[in-house]
Amino acid sequence: MKAPKLVAGDEIRIISPSRSLSMIAIEQRLLAEKRLEELGFKISYSQHALESDEFVSSSIRSRLDDLHDAFLDPNVKGILTTIGGYNCNQLLRHIDYSIIKANPKRICGYSDITALSNAIYAKTGLITYSGPHFSTFAMLHGNEYTIEYFKKMMIWDETVNITHSEKWSDDLWFLDQENRSFINNEGPYVINDGEAEGTIIGGNQCTFNLLHGTEYMPSLVNSILFLEDDYEAYPQTFDRDLQSLIHQPSFGEVRGIVLGRFQKSANMNKELLIKIINSKRELDKIPVIADVDFGHTSPQITFPIGGQVSIKAYNKKIEISIAE
Repeated sequence: MKAPKLVAGDEIRIISPSRSLSMIAIEQRLLAEKRLEELGFKISYSQHALESDEFVSSSIRSRLDDLHDAFLDPNVKGILTTIGGYNCNQLLRHIDYSIIKANPKRICGYSDITALSNAIYAKTGLITYSGPHFSTFAMLHGNEYTIEYFKKMMIWDETVNITHSEKWSDDLWFLDQENRSFINNEGPYVINDGEAEGTIIGGNQCTFNLLHGTEYMPSLVNSILFLEDDYEAYPQTFDRDLQSLIHQPSFGEVRGIVLGRFQKSANMNKELLIKIINSKRELDKIPVIADVDFGHTSPQITFPIGGQVSIKAYNKKIEISIAE
């Protein structure tokens, strides 16, 4: 099940199911709002978006009410999360999934939102989206690719063929918009050759692993995993989290893996990543692609959790084609 594409004039609701909107500087909120308005959207904010407690979040009830209200409001056509965090999975048992199923809308975010996005897909069949937060739209420079792929997935009605960005960044852009560091992008590379088609699930790997053994874990059957991790991950933790995923009962039905870009502080390099992947015999016969433009670096694609993807990976020739 997929929600209608967004069109000019649609209202997008900003919700904070993880950390609070209060942690985003006012000038950056205004920048993000302006950027989205330039795309033709109207922006509204959930009632409790700015609430903030000792975890820079808000109560389960506040976050739950805002999520339900966003899906129930007939004027709202799209939903963007403020930012990630650590506690989105607190909501999963309390959500009224019948509300979401009866009012399908495009909800987008990444990082900690991985738990919510995959749970919604698992419980309702509604395609959700891993892509920019509301706060992402406040980036002044180096954000064109992110916005282009957001439009391709959320607005345009066509298959999305992924080509890599020219440059990428992993800096504290929100502290200084003008003092930025950009790196030439060599593009993705192949670890295991092959081709496959399947259903996209995944997102932030350490968050995705929180769903193991629960009713909120999507089926791995005929899936292609899109996985990335952030600055808190290291080669050792990525290895064990991937191993945990491989131990899932139906992992043998996974058709391929697409890995996003690691942050610099993760201290992952190409040789080490290849060694980790090659150490898993369960991955020998499926295609594995690395360094695709998604994750906690910028820019990033938007991809549908529950959508369909075709991948081809042979030597230096890579094709990734996504459809809903």
